[in-house]
Amino acid sequence: MASASSTSPNSSSMLQDYEPLDVIGNGSFGIIRKVRRKSDGKIFARKELNFERMTERDRKQIVCEVNILKELNHEHIVRYMDRYVDRDNGVLYILMEFCGGGDLSNILKSARKTNTPLSEDTVWNYFAQILLALHHCHFPNAKPPGSSTSVDGVIGEQPSTNKRRQQILHRDLKPDNVFLGCDNSIKLGDFGLSKQLGQATLANTYVGTPYYMSPELMSDKSYDSKSDIWSLGCLIYELCALNPPFHEAKTHSELAIMIRSGRIPPLPKGYSSVLSNLIKSMLNLNPAMRPSVQLLLQNERITFALKMIETEKM
Repeated sequence: MASASSTSPNSSSMLQDYEPLDVIGNGSFGIIRKVRRKSDGKIFARKELNFERMTERDRKQIVCEVNILKELNHEHIVRYMDRYVDRDNGVLYILMEFCGGGDLSNILKSARKTNTPLSEDTVWNYFAQILLALHHCHFPNAKPPGSSTSVDGVIGEQPSTNKRRQQILHRDLKPDNVFLGCDNSIKLGDFGLSKQLGQATLANTYVGTPYYMSPELMSDKSYDSKSDIWSLGCLIYELCALNPPFHEAKTHSELAIMIRSGRIPPLPKGYSSVLSNLIKSMLNLNPAMRPSVQLLLQNERITFALKMIETEKM
């Protein structure tokens, strides 16, 4: 745990200064717990991970996640606060921003239960905010197209020219990893499978959630930021159809065949051709033909959604 364990002298205050509350999530190596800061009553989320049960690969992945989270500082990305390694008990604590609105998988479950589709305005609203978060990952040293200082979402200072961040691929975009704040703002989270890439680098590690996996990943080919675009296309499709585009697949091999075929079922009636065509462009079998985050942010409907979001903040 070398990189993640370089803690400050007062790091144990993460345990002393926070009151443990409900467990809000479970994983292979631990839990996510709600905690309350005793000094001001503010609520945070705290990952509590047993690193002694992890393989060396798992430990490296956790270290990578912490290092990536420290690099990301954006209003639409779940904010990293601090970490503490309890070596005596073999537990790594990661303190993060708490998102009180749940995640998009909860929204989808409710919509399926009542068979009530999300309004198109809601879909565009979520779509636009996720794009701002992804832009911060894919284009770390540039502002979103047409943005002003008030809407680019970066918290604090911009990176200086002598300290440029590398591009980050999320690699596991899905409803469970898109969280909502109490004000319904979108927060991209769970960077456990993310990867930092140097300029002009292609990744080739097999990761991600099968239903949102791009054709190049399914074919074990190299991939880049356009793989995230495919996953985002699947996610936005699911917000409209209430199921991912290839949900009828019963086995992994069936799913691979369906993804590689590129045949996307049409969206339910009631959604515009503009939205439908944009989703189709993101689900192009050829990564080079998929739009980048920068191009998507220039779409008129996305621009309008961002303006509406800014108006609501006033």
